[in-house]
Amino acid sequence: MLIELQNPTLLSRVVEIISDIVNEVRIKVNESGLSITAMDPANVSLVGFKLPKSSFSKFEAGTETLGVSLDNLKQVLKRCSSGSSLRIEKKDNFLEMQIQDRIKRNFVLSLIDIEGDDIDFSAKTERMEFSSSVELSAIDLVDSIEDCSIVSDSCSFIIENDRFIIEAKGLNSTRSEFSGDEARIKAENCKSKYSLEYLQKFVKGARLSEKVILEFANDHPLKMEFRNEFMELKFVLAPRVETED
Repeated sequence: MLIELQNPTLLSRVVEIISDIVNEVRIKVNESGLSITAMDPANVSLVGFKLPKSSFSKFEAGTETLGVSLDNLKQVLKRCSSGSSLRIEKKDNFLEMQIQDRIKRNFVLSLIDIEGDDIDFSAKTERMEFSSSVELSAIDLVDSIEDCSIVSDSCSFIIENDRFIIEAKGLNSTRSEFSGDEARIKAENCKSKYSLEYLQKFVKGARLSEKVILEFANDHPLKMEFRNEFMELKFVLAPRVETED
């Protein structure tokens, strides 16, 4: 396996985001490109990432599954600058990574065995039925989530009469409302509550995309998706079901 990226800072940002959720992952490389699917240790969230073959300047690979420590990979990728290129080659049980900018810098990472079941993101999510879809500015979502984190450790996503509402209540409360002017809303009335600890990690994807797509239903998992012309990053988060607000 030999692959090259002319813009490795994108991969670096994605790996940094995913490393907030899981420590180790299986990176799959096949004729379609590179992908990661992983469940967090608490089995509360799922992350899926795809970097298609077209995003690489060189792509010579069959089907490979690479077990890696994200902390180690993140530290190497941080050494890439905006003008760097990155070459990754598998040799035996190692990844040889070469960063080329003013000079060539070489790193060798040991591949590791990952415990637990192999997960397919599409298979895991295709059985989920989402009654509501909202597309809005990623920055607006970040601001709303940060507002909620001031007053509570969870927030509710609400569809009410064609409006999308993000609301948090504790001793204090906050509420953001979006109409059809600020967001693309295809939804039926529903409400679901989610952990802000996880949402604050997910919305770091706003660094990668101007828009975010949210799919959810009443007391149902949330799917959050960030896309740009080079990649897609998705998350799923289990709801926090409570008898009372």
